[in-house]
Order: sequence, then structure tokens, then C-alpha cells
Amino acid sequence: MRFLLFSSVLFTACAGLQTPLPEKKISLNIPETYREASNSQNTHITRSWLPELEDVRLSRLVTEALKHNHTLQAAAAQLRSARQSSIIGRANNLPSVTASGSSSANYSGFSNETSESYSLSLNASWEPDLWGRLRNIEKATYYDFESAVADFRSAKLSLAANTARSYLNLISAQQQVELAETTLASFKKNFRIIERNYKAGTGDARDLDIAFGRNNVASAERELIARKLNRDEAARSLEILLGRYPAAEIQAAPQLPTLSQKIPAGLPTALLARRPDLVSARATVYASYERAEASRKNLLPNLSLTSGVNSSPGNAFSRLLDPNFLLYSAAASLSQTIYSGGRLSAQAQQALESNRVALEVFAQSALLAFREVESALAIERSLSKQEAFLITEVDKAALAERFAERSYIEGGNILSVLEAQRRVNGARASLIALKNQRLQNRIDLHLALGGSY
Repeated sequence: MRFLLFSSVLFTACAGLQTPLPEKKISLNIPETYREASNSQNTHITRSWLPELEDVRLSRLVTEALKHNHTLQAAAAQLRSARQSSIIGRANNLPSVTASGSSSANYSGFSNETSESYSLSLNASWEPDLWGRLRNIEKATYYDFESAVADFRSAKLSLAANTARSYLNLISAQQQVELAETTLASFKKNFRIIERNYKAGTGDARDLDIAFGRNNVASAERELIARKLNRDEAARSLEILLGRYPAAEIQAAPQLPTLSQKIPAGLPTALLARRPDLVSARATVYASYERAEASRKNLLPNLSLTSGVNSSPGNAFSRLLDPNFLLYSAAASLSQTIYSGGRLSAQAQQALESNRVALEVFAQSALLAFREVESALAIERSLSKQEAFLITEVDKAALAERFAERSYIEGGNILSVLEAQRRVNGARASLIALKNQRLQNRIDLHLALGGSY
């Protein structure tokens, strides 16, 4: 009879293990270097990327953000919570010992006596990990913690990048304000000349010139108000990241920082192995694998050992501490679920599908990461070329403005002066924006690489 029972348990277990195995690996066709990087010697990979912007104040602001940002503090609390979960997972492999006590008092009206009784009990249980299921669960919680660590590193990197972006936006916005003030002063100066000539009846000043002059002054006034609002909003965004009250009081540096080095050629795709969000996604794949394995092994027989000792004043309390009594009262049980309406099989299949989801999510995340790097490299080349042409555009527009002003003094048309001023101011505003965009793109590249080159 015992043989038949044991055989039926093993037969059911073997039938349950027909569930497909989960996977840990996925193949991606990845080149050794990025297509948008040229094929020359790879540079040494360093840890820090902030010094590339050559701005000491930016480094201080990033340090302040990492210390005081409330979102990052919340992420740190989540990391500590994940650490406790890993301890819980490890505890499943260890025996569980519980102690309980009770007391009671009974009063007899016939004898007018009160009787009291006390008892203490010590119970121990342990599930030997015959199939490695508990080890799978422990590994899964370990990988969960590894994923949480990577998420925290990703949050720190993102915060540093966002702080740098906001800092650059504030400087750019302040430069646009200064340009708007210069533009307004220039338009007012020209309008005064037009108005004086118009009243004096000298030159070719006309009603049309007066109208254009007033239009330019009004437009410059409106532009200055808008630029100041943009600057204040940029300041508030930076202050929020720093954990400060958004009072728009933080001051911008006078100039945008400069890049200390060019992007090295032949960046290896292996750099993405240290990118925090991909490290987190990979750990999630490993955790899903371990949980799928644990769910498969949950179909196997379960062995548990239990033991308990009770003691009362009539018995010696000291035997609660004697391991021999626990050993004598130990019992073993082997159990196997024969029928549960398909619950265990469904749980195993569900864990297997979760493993497949994690694999596909990791693959998609990796491809998106490669795209971000390739795009940042391509954008860098494009912006570098645009900046060279835009600098030439500013120089030529400024030269045209001087020629137009000289021509107007000699009796030329004021409209030529106004058009030249519009062109040079527009080109200067575009140059400020493009320089900021190029710096922002360099930050995006470091964020895509997960750090420095």
C-alpha cells in the first residue's frame, strides 16, 4: 500500500514537470560598434561625465540635487524596502520556530477554591528543499533587489541629467532675455531717429517708416516679457530638482558651458551593459526565470518536518530547551496535490509567460537604447555642422546691419535697417538655442550610454 501511494505521488510529479522550461537568454543581432561612430581607436571608459561640460557650478548643483531631491529620496526608500524582501526570500530556507503560552484560572463555588494552570509550547517546522524550489525563490528575490539597485542608479543618473538640462535651459533663457533687451534698446534708438527725422522733415522719413518703427518696438516689448517668463519658469524647474522652493530666485551663469572633448570614435555597444535600466531589465528576466522554475517545482511532492513540545508546571519547563525532546517528537509528511482544478498548472504556465514577457521587454528596451545612442551620435554631427553655418549667418547678418545703418545715415531707406536688425537678432537667438540643443544632446548621449564614454 505504501509503495502504491509513493508511486502515485511520483507519477503525478513527473506528469507535472511536463511544463516547458523558462529561458534566460535572448539573441539580438548587435554590431560591435555604433554605425554612427567612425571606425577608429576606442577611448578609455571613465565613470564621470559632468567634467566634460567644464562647469564647476553645475557639478555643485548636481550634488545638491542628489542630496535633497524628494523623488530620489523616495527611490532610496523603495530600495531599502526591496532589501527587506530579499531577506524574506532567504528566510524561506530556514526552519521556523514559534513559542506560545497560555494560562487559565477556575473557581469552584463548592470548595471555595481557585485552581490555576499554565502551559508553554515550542513548535518547529522546516521544509527541506528537495527540488531546489526554495532556492529558486531566494534567487528571484535576490534578482529583484539587484533590479531595484539598478533602478536607483538609473534614478540618480536621470536626476543628474535633468539637473544639467535645467541648468543649461536657465542659462539659455537668460541669454535670450539679454538679447531681447538689446533688441528692444536698438529698436527704440532707431525709432527715435525716425521720429526726429519725420518731425524735422529731413531725409525720407514717412508715415510708413513711423508705423514700422512702432511695430518693431511693440514686438520687442512683447518678446522681452515672454523671454522673462521663460527664464523664470526655467529657474523654477531647476529649483524643484534641487529640493528648493520654486521662487525663481536662482541666478543663471553668464555663458553656456563649453564641451571639453569630442565624442570618441568607435564607441563599443558593450557600453550598454552598464546602463542601469538595462541592468534592471536583465535582472527582471533572471527573477522571472527563477519564479517560473519555482512554479514548475511546486508541482512536485512537498516534504515538511514538524516538531513540538508542550510543558506545564507538572512537567519540567527546562525540557523546552532540550533539543532531544524536539527530536523525539519530530514528524515528517510527504504531500502531493492530486487535483486542484488546474490551479498549480495554471500558475506554472502563468510564470512561464511572465518569463517570456520579461525577455521581450528586455529585447525591446535594448533596441530602444541602441536607437537612442545612434540618434544622439547622428544629431551631434548634424548640430555641429549647423552651428558652423549659423555662426557664419550671424556674422554676415551683423555686417549687413552695419551697411544698412551707414546707408540710412547717407539718405537710404530705414526699412533696410529694420530688416537687417530683424535678421541679425533672429540669427543670434537661433545660435543661443542651437548651442543649448547641442549641449542637451550631449547629455542625452551620456544618459543613453549609462554614464561616460
